[in-house]
Amino acid sequence: MMVPGPRNLITDVAGLKVGNAHDSVVKSGTTVLLADTPMTAAVHVMGGAPGSRETDLLAPENVVQQVDALVLSGGSALGLSAASGVADVLRRDGRGFRVGAQNVPIVPAAILFDLANGGDKSWDQNPYFALGEQALAQADVTFGLGTCGAGTGATTAHLKGGLGSASIILPSGHTVGALVAVNALGSPTVGRAQHFWAAPFEIGSEFGGLGPAPEFDPSAHSPTKLDRAQNTTIAIVATDATLTQAQAKRVAIAAHDGMARALVPSHTPLDGDLVFSVATGQRPLSDPTADSLELGHAAACCLSRAIARAVYLATAAPDDSVPTWSQMFASHT
Repeated sequence: MMVPGPRNLITDVAGLKVGNAHDSVVKSGTTVLLADTPMTAAVHVMGGAPGSRETDLLAPENVVQQVDALVLSGGSALGLSAASGVADVLRRDGRGFRVGAQNVPIVPAAILFDLANGGDKSWDQNPYFALGEQALAQADVTFGLGTCGAGTGATTAHLKGGLGSASIILPSGHTVGALVAVNALGSPTVGRAQHFWAAPFEIGSEFGGLGPAPEFDPSAHSPTKLDRAQNTTIAIVATDATLTQAQAKRVAIAAHDGMARALVPSHTPLDGDLVFSVATGQRPLSDPTADSLELGHAAACCLSRAIARAVYLATAAPDDSVPTWSQMFASHT
């Protein structure tokens, strides 16, 4: 039996903090994951339209094995500036990859497209650099979900998206967590009904406790926003296990299963679906093969739950292009 951590957040992995910042006028935002010490990191991309920074650096054959922070942001390619804001602050704090007399903070980032969601994008100066700084300043073990941070302006096929998180403590004692900004082309619910695709993986009533849909036609097409090129779900899965970068990448690959279980369709040519995986190295593996398998499965389950929580907890804002799950279904539960 899988049990969530005390917060049911990615920060149940000891040593991690998350900060959010948003601009309600722009209708967008940024989320930062920060560790007390550098963390082993990897990435796996399965969507056809990714937007990212420093992901090539995370290949196991390359020099850098650890990162100082990770950034998820709205804003499409413009949102990558958030990572520069984070890196500048970390450099002033003396953090980063040491190169001679210089510190170079390693801050990989991924972005989603929320530039057509009803917010005012007519800025004179890119707001994401400052949003990155603000999100880093807010980093803590507790943080908001739903319409927060990188999920502020996110949407799905027919419902508002958002920021989600979840955690699991395994029988081995390892903790696994997920953090996700859900902005999918596909749908988090079965057809246009209230039931989440992720329902079989729900723990307690963390996203309504409705259970699986009583019936559905597997041959039917799920709703999508194919006519709106504003997609991508970006995620981070984390563990306190001691992993190599190659092992961390296997966890990222496995975690994509959780995305496919919670969003239909997922990994499309018009999504940039991406999963970072980080390991803080606090708890060694007792059985590298069996423990790695369990970590990957737990990461997938956590990510499914985090995706549903993001949508379930989204709140309405002026000029939203789609309703929230609560607006559509709360009166039916």
